[in-house]
Amino acid sequence: MSNNILGIHHVTAISGNAQENVDFYTGVLGLRLVKKTVNFDNPATYHLYFGNEDGTPGTIITFFPWRSGELKGRIGTGQLSTTSFSIPEGAMGFWMERFKKHNIDFKGPLSRFDEEVLSFRDSDGLQLELVASVNDNRSAWKRGPVPAEYAVLGFYHVSLSVEGYERTAGLLTETLEFNKVSETGSRFRYVVAGGGVGKIVDILCQPEDLPGRVGAGTVHHVAWRTPSEATQLEMRSNVAKLGYNVTPVLDRNYFKSIYFREPGHILFEIATDPPGFTVDEAKEDLGKALKLPPWLEKNRMEIEKVLTPLSEPE
Repeated sequence: MSNNILGIHHVTAISGNAQENVDFYTGVLGLRLVKKTVNFDNPATYHLYFGNEDGTPGTIITFFPWRSGELKGRIGTGQLSTTSFSIPEGAMGFWMERFKKHNIDFKGPLSRFDEEVLSFRDSDGLQLELVASVNDNRSAWKRGPVPAEYAVLGFYHVSLSVEGYERTAGLLTETLEFNKVSETGSRFRYVVAGGGVGKIVDILCQPEDLPGRVGAGTVHHVAWRTPSEATQLEMRSNVAKLGYNVTPVLDRNYFKSIYFREPGHILFEIATDPPGFTVDEAKEDLGKALKLPPWLEKNRMEIEKVLTPLSEPE
């Protein structure tokens, strides 16, 4: 294997109210607001990035906040249905007490593949999990409300819900370099680049479920990490040869991206690790100012007029 795919790069979801989204992910989960920008395809909407101290690929969950009153989503097949974060071993009790304090319903801890899992939802109903992990050396956000010894460290894995799993599994193993390592019931586990945190994906075969509907509280797409533009082009060629409609390379300022829908209809992105989130602001200033790509900077005044100002919890 050539290690063209290194694991999860980011997960992008739809939220409702932007301020409530910031309050939950920074104030409750204790993530860092790494980047405050706009949806490059719809600049009248924020694009908010939350992650660890460095904004490392594999730690970033991002949101397009839709204005209140717009369509509420439905989690179902054809979607990434659950996003799971890694926390330190021994931190589960802290999180159960924290969720009680913030009136957040949770289930667990549950046992899955010898993992300790806590299931909950965010303020829009997005399905999330915390998974206790022994071997996660990523840097926590140390200036948030959660002590570093308990803090969320990044993604552990994601779960993909599909009607039938064979074709999705075939794409993962034959093209994206994943290997099947386990299964239980209708859950099939795959790992890439040797496995470990941020390198795991579960396929859930759920033919009885309704198809998902994109809206607040659902995932829009999942992005896989690739180390360079050259490896991205190689992966694009491989995917195109299989007959998938794959986009040209798109400049997202902090990474380059290509997109296509896998056989179960989930939108996949392959994103480069570089250049990263410090391309337009220093590490210590990440997330403080509204950042726009060069081609939108000329429209800053108009864009700022339609965006509601955001504040982070004290």
